[in-house]
Amino acid sequence: MDFELSEELKMIQSLAHDFVNERLKPLERDILGRAADLSDARTYLPEEKETELAGMVREMGLWGVGVPEELGGAGLDALGVCLVEEELAQTVVPFHFGDVTPILFDCNAKQREEFLLPALNSQKKPYLALMEADGSADPSGMKMKAEKANGHYLLKGQKLSLSRAGDDYFAVVFAGTDNGVTCFLVAKDTKGFSVTGGGDKTGWLAQVREPMSLVFKNCRVPAENVLGEEGKAFQLGRKWLPQRRVVRGARCVGVARRLLDEATVQAQSLETFGQPILKRTSIQAALADIAMSIHAARLMVYEAAWKSDNGKSIWREAAMVKLYTAQMIQTVADRVAHIFNGPPYIEGLPMERLCRRALASSATELALELQRNVIARDIMKGLKV
Repeated sequence: MDFELSEELKMIQSLAHDFVNERLKPLERDILGRAADLSDARTYLPEEKETELAGMVREMGLWGVGVPEELGGAGLDALGVCLVEEELAQTVVPFHFGDVTPILFDCNAKQREEFLLPALNSQKKPYLALMEADGSADPSGMKMKAEKANGHYLLKGQKLSLSRAGDDYFAVVFAGTDNGVTCFLVAKDTKGFSVTGGGDKTGWLAQVREPMSLVFKNCRVPAENVLGEEGKAFQLGRKWLPQRRVVRGARCVGVARRLLDEATVQAQSLETFGQPILKRTSIQAALADIAMSIHAARLMVYEAAWKSDNGKSIWREAAMVKLYTAQMIQTVADRVAHIFNGPPYIEGLPMERLCRRALASSATELALELQRNVIARDIMKGLKV
């Protein structure tokens, strides 16, 4: 069994690592805020800075790392994507290497030109609209409806989206039809479609992800804008779902690595009774627990990605990765809080954003229970545990 990365993967990992340390981390203060009251804290980088950074990534050949090459992306394998995402997760600067929801990978040729490629090239923002106005995303209780008539659909209702707002955009809308839930691609200028809310927040509000409200009043959408098949919206991107779960785990590993770095600096620099707290047994134990949790999580992520790249089914492994890394990040945040002698939510420090992001990205208990069910069903099929 070989645990060594190939030279190509080492190069990709090194490129991502250097980019994060040299280009993104120096921008953290712009995100966290420089004013004494942090009134200038931001949710995102300015558009011109993002464009500049994206150009650098394109020159590196890593733009669209998780997008198949035939769809216009870099087409890295699962392990390569995990290595890149793990590095990117170690900064509070919200920047990605051309990440696009795999739902759009099911676009047909015409839809790719109108929606997928503009999203990949940062020309349009895709607003994922699954949540209902009350925040629910339960398919059985979907209130948003689409009525079919004469080669088009009439969308009626309201959706919420946590996507980033932009000047040009389109909506990826889930709505109930006669035979199930259907996904629609709704262009910005479609009559009856309007958006309110969203946008870059400053100050304390930069911590809050305020959803946008997407309203559809007899919004007429042509049948050619149905994504995939009618009534089969939840089959979209299914092929890529296990890999996305593993990539999410890689991001948790990256956040945890940065938290460990920050906690180590705190343990070395903070003194009580004339000596650094690093000499305390409880602090050493907390650091050891964090390091051990990260190591275990990384091994799970890398193994699942390797199996995926070798054409093996990873439904069980992906569920395990999502479940374990969600629990791991909670454990790490708890140990970090101990090292900082209380919740490390001190405004203006990278720790604050990292901990908030780590806890916010942890899956809900319902989602984790679903992963347990996936694992248990696989075990009951008679496969090896």
